[in-house]
Amino acid sequence: MRFSMRQHRGGNRLIMNMTSMIDVTFLLLVYFMVSTVLASPEDRLTPTIRTQDESASGSNADFQPQIVDVLMVGGKPTYRLGQIDMTSVADLKARLSGLPVELGVFIRGGEGVSVGFTMAAIQAARDAGFDQVTYVPLD
Repeated sequence: MRFSMRQHRGGNRLIMNMTSMIDVTFLLLVYFMVSTVLASPEDRLTPTIRTQDESASGSNADFQPQIVDVLMVGGKPTYRLGQIDMTSVADLKARLSGLPVELGVFIRGGEGVSVGFTMAAIQAARDAGFDQVTYVPLD
């Protein structure tokens, strides 16, 4: 900003050249416009977990994972769903068809069980309509 004095008929007058200040103002405006991130605020995002009015507290079924254990029982590979033991894939698929598919299912493979028998459990879960099938090795 440059100040200059000019002589006028009424006396001395102080004149400021505002061109530099306007340039800096526009440069700052352009900088802030370019560097602004256009993301929606977090308070406007839809929550992943929703509660329903009639069951706001939830039920035990909401917190129970659906787990199929693939184990060796008596020297035979066995599928265990809860307290029920099955030796055939058809029985497993029939039991899984009665479960809610939204929750997903975990397949836990035990020690000594063939990979093919474990993969058959995963395929049975897929055939029963589960989209979320997770394999977890049994410790």
